[in-house]
Amino acid sequence: MAEIKGKLGFGCMRLPMKDGEVDKDRFDEMVDAFIGAGFNYFDTAHGYIDGKSELAICESLTKRYDRDAYVLADKLSNWCFDKEEDIEPLFERQLERCGVQYFDYYLFHAMNHEAYEKHKRCNSFEIVKKLKEQGKIKHIAMSFHDTAEYLDYILTEQPCMEMVQLQFNYLDYDDPTVQSKACYDVAVKHGKKVIVMEPVKGGALVNLPQRAKDALTTLGEGSEASYALKFTTSFPEIALVLSGMGDMDMMNDNINSLTNPVPYTDAELDEFAKVREIIREIKQIPCTSCNYCADVCCANVAVSKVFAIYNLYLSAKISRSEASEQLSKYHDNISGCIKCGKCESNCPQSIKIRDWLEKIKKISGQG
Repeated sequence: MAEIKGKLGFGCMRLPMKDGEVDKDRFDEMVDAFIGAGFNYFDTAHGYIDGKSELAICESLTKRYDRDAYVLADKLSNWCFDKEEDIEPLFERQLERCGVQYFDYYLFHAMNHEAYEKHKRCNSFEIVKKLKEQGKIKHIAMSFHDTAEYLDYILTEQPCMEMVQLQFNYLDYDDPTVQSKACYDVAVKHGKKVIVMEPVKGGALVNLPQRAKDALTTLGEGSEASYALKFTTSFPEIALVLSGMGDMDMMNDNINSLTNPVPYTDAELDEFAKVREIIREIKQIPCTSCNYCADVCCANVAVSKVFAIYNLYLSAKISRSEASEQLSKYHDNISGCIKCGKCESNCPQSIKIRDWLEKIKKISGQG
């Protein structure tokens, strides 16, 4: 079994696409560059890219490299099963789709109060521990989206968790909804290493208003993404930083940023507080484009796409007329929302999706 190499993990939720499918040639190139640079951790989930991520992992990684050349993580998503009897067949299907005999890490996915209760009802923890005893899982972990208090509760009840994957970035660091730092502190208290997800908040921290961008230059030269990535590695119990990389430019920038990263000093970390305040003045929608809303939307509303356009308008990257023109293409799609609220219950960021869609629909109708 391979050990994790380096601080950078390859998050395979946002892969290069071509004609609706993962672009194998480009993904092959990125996998080769990633492993060639000395990194080896790949992260996927059953629902990523409508199931295409696991299959792409098989074609571009596991068929092309020896098993000890990479560390592979997959996840048990509570929306992918209904009852206890579904879990093992789902797990075996994931192994088959990824083309492996075992997962190095298997995570309880997007854990919150609702998900935890379902996992307990369905005996998930005992099933996963049994799979570990069988050698099909090497390490048990979880990704988490809830309060620090609830994280403390779960880790107390489930000491089998070996690592915790948290949304951790300089914008969410002290956010009362996300509670990045507070959750990090709880994980440390329980002796758990932390895997970072959303270090650039779904791309929001690489699309900054000019004032925020200027403030970061006091930390030296670098891309907007590099500042965000290096921020996360400045905390000692963070073992790995996942980045969803969609092209070679992102790959090369992230490799450069996290090859032997030097932690920021306390004084440098204080500079990020100024950047947070600038960003928060704009009050953008805190969407990370995880598309968990899409997993449960019966109307197929393109939530993350319209939110991305609207955030460009809010940050003054495009004018109102440009936003209206771009959003007009989605007007009928937005209008298809039946306001059932399932998306909001599945949103890790607790976004009031229905309210935002109503605001955006007014602009989209002016296109």
